[in-house]
Amino acid sequence: MKPELHIQLITLATGERLLRLEDPESGLTLERKLHPGKPLVSQKAKLLALFQAMLQNELAMA
Repeated sequence: MKPELHIQLITLATGERLLRLEDPESGLTLERKLHPGKPLVSQKAKLLALFQAMLQNELAMA
């Protein structure tokens, strides 16, 4: 069974927001600044797809 990814939405003191995705098993982390004018759901979906591709690549190399 694959462990779940950790997903954090971080709000900075400036009001900007970051989305952090982390795989606790591999230690792979992706952190991106969110665009304030775009919906969070679509940005999260794109980053999650990118992260999963990066994770598959990392696991294939191991």
